[in-house]
Amino acid sequence: MFFTRKNLLVCGIEDFDNENLRSASSVAIKTLKSSNYKSVSFSVDAENTQAIVEGIVLGGYEYNRYKSKPTKTKLKNVYLTSGNISKVKSTFEEAIIIAEATCFTRDIVNTIPEDLNPPTFADLAQKLAKENGLKCEILGEKALRKEKMESMLAVGRASRHESKLIHLTYKPKNKAKKIISLVGKGLTYDSGGLSLKIGASMVGMKMDKAGACSVLGMIKAVSELKLDIEVHVFIGAVENMIGGDAYKPDDVLVTRSGTTVEVRNTDAEGRLVLCDVLDYAQDKVKADYMFDFATLTGACMVALGQYTTGVMGHSSSLKHSVLKSASASGELAATLPFNKHLKKLLKSGIADISNISSKPYGGAITAGLFLDRFIYDENKDKWLHFDIAGSAYTESPWDCNGYGATGASVRMISNFLQNIK
Repeated sequence: MFFTRKNLLVCGIEDFDNENLRSASSVAIKTLKSSNYKSVSFSVDAENTQAIVEGIVLGGYEYNRYKSKPTKTKLKNVYLTSGNISKVKSTFEEAIIIAEATCFTRDIVNTIPEDLNPPTFADLAQKLAKENGLKCEILGEKALRKEKMESMLAVGRASRHESKLIHLTYKPKNKAKKIISLVGKGLTYDSGGLSLKIGASMVGMKMDKAGACSVLGMIKAVSELKLDIEVHVFIGAVENMIGGDAYKPDDVLVTRSGTTVEVRNTDAEGRLVLCDVLDYAQDKVKADYMFDFATLTGACMVALGQYTTGVMGHSSSLKHSVLKSASASGELAATLPFNKHLKKLLKSGIADISNISSKPYGGAITAGLFLDRFIYDENKDKWLHFDIAGSAYTESPWDCNGYGATGASVRMISNFLQNIK
């Protein structure tokens, strides 16, 4: 609970670990923004600077683009004080970069589908590339067809917006320690297709592009931190709509890899986009690590709750490293185990694989196993799948997250990449 006395804002917290300090700073800045104070000062040291800065920036975030009369605040200046500025300076600068990259991601996710569709998503990526010195390549539908990405193309077939594959590249000035591929699901809107969602489930589906938005935030952070790693971002930007040209349950799609997929539900579309993008990414870049991010399944929320990212893959050591980064950055993540006995639930009688499980259990894991089918054998231990369906968006503010997008996984992966060896 906060209370003020003689211009001092006081909060009781359980202990002084970074998680509590981040949360307290977030609530403090929200409280101050609704007060009459014009400035505020936070005392920091080398150990807590990152947590406090992130709490201030993320907690103070608001998305007012569509408000005719945005709420105004008298708070204009936020100061940090420290007994040793030189020790906190670099940490402060890094924390600002990562927090602002998270807010950048939030902005994109929160943008409505009328304003952010596959072509405008490609425009946004090109703008980021120009501002941050990145290389950007965009593939339209003609090029996608040449690449035989028929699974991805099928999902976007009924939309009036052309599907796009976006490839961004960051290369450091020094020799790269590692090469990283980050793949994002970019469903700018998901109606469910002909397996139409019910009305209540359609609200908020602008967030189905959160995986793609997150990888944009990650490469933004990496390029501004000037890390000595090479990073490639691959985004499948598609809109899943209904119409006379929509793909259908009972269709059989031929993916870029040549694997055939029986469509049993057009609302299991993200994996149909990602399987082609993952195949393309593996051919284009020989990466040391490859991570994909997707608001893939409601089943992940059933398994882990609304706030936690589900992490899947084959390498126990890689999963452990990522969970360590999640904890250090203040994000919630947990592993879901691959189970070989669940693979049979994806069997198809007429194709190589079905796009949904034959039983309604372990849906997050079977979706991960579907993607695993498209990971080359030599990349199995280099790949992780992140299901951010629960963690990417919220309509009930929690911790340093307000209404809407959270920017899930940007802080976690930025921490992992900062500490890569």
